Amino acid sequence: MSNRLLQLARSATPPGATTVIVNDWPGTDRPPEPVALPPGLRLITLFAAGGGGRFRRWVRRQSRPLRVLRALRRAGIPTGEITGICLPLGLWNLSTWIVLRLTVRCPLTVDVLERHEPGQFRHGRLTPYFIRHRWHSLLADRLADQVIAISTTLHRRLARPNRPILVVPPQVDRADYRQPAPPSLTNGLRLLYAGTAGPKDRLAVVLEGIRRLPEPERQRVRLTVAGMTREQTAAMSDLDEGVVADLAEQIVFLGRVSRDRVLAELRAAHFSVLVRPSGGYAEAGFPSKVPESLAAGCPVLLNHTSDLATYIGDGREGIVLAGPGADDVRDGLVRALTLNDAQWWQMSHHARERASTFDYRTWAPVVSAFVAGRRSSQDQVSGPGGVHPQRREQ
Repeated sequence: MSNRLLQLARSATPPGATTVIVNDWPGTDRPPEPVALPPGLRLITLFAAGGGGRFRRWVRRQSRPLRVLRALRRAGIPTGEITGICLPLGLWNLSTWIVLRLTVRCPLTVDVLERHEPGQFRHGRLTPYFIRHRWHSLLADRLADQVIAISTTLHRRLARPNRPILVVPPQVDRADYRQPAPPSLTNGLRLLYAGTAGPKDRLAVVLEGIRRLPEPERQRVRLTVAGMTREQTAAMSDLDEGVVADLAEQIVFLGRVSRDRVLAELRAAHFSVLVRPSGGYAEAGFPSKVPESLAAGCPVLLNHTSDLATYIGDGREGIVLAGPGADDVRDGLVRALTLNDAQWWQMSHHARERASTFDYRTWAPVVSAFVAGRRSSQDQVSGPGGVHPQRREQ
């Protein structure tokens, strides 16, 4: 399951209660090992035969709520004991709403993480995934009892009279992260990009920014790309092979690696890098890489999009770029290269402090009450620096 689902489930579980996670497992094979979950969470896995044509896959999607109810009955969980249901946007469709509305008597909450734009896709508005995404968004907008949104941009888009909306950024468990342990900056600057680079993450701009550094400074920079091989990166992003060749000695492509390896790379990096375009998808979403980096004590080198300005101060939790261009990256790297170890450790300390804003424990009281429909009449608004959870109700 995704980290978003796991941490949201943990924060939605009040003391003494249980949150049931119903998750699909692709194909007919069972998971190789039992999934270890934190206390208060229970996993029910649905097994459905994979493959088939488009019609079969469509039927499988539409019948999912019935399979969920059947699995709950087999697990001995009466629907009358369910106090709240939270669904990701991708699973919110008309059949789901009808089945749940007829069988349960509790609030139906949709978790909205993104709003795609036609320009993200090769075939624009005719892309099947984009059409399905907008259809799910329309249904959620019209039928959901309440909404959890990952950003204030989505909050503004989804706000409706008398429909509660709670803004919850990506969450982390700070206990998962050990103290950072990077080498001294006198040995060079270590950067990390973790994830799958696509149009939303301008990895090509990062590489071009490194290449534009003066030669002595450029030789001091090392970039690790975790999550993609060099061949995958060339196929999925706009990387220039010439730039990659020029920086061959300074870039390491790890390919797909375990979460433990990613955490180890975060501990060893001075900065994680994230450059996104302004507007559109980048404003609606909220990169989960940022709170994960902060929790690891790894400051971030990025440009402000979405709600990042609320959490990342320039020179405090990271280095904020003036924009999403290659020259902006180069200028940010020049600043990073002038830091000494004491200055970096101070920045790392601030990053770990800021990570408490994203810890699921901070959000547990407000999220658990929200999902169950127990809300006060007054809004809870974040204070300076976003140190308190936000509740925005309409």
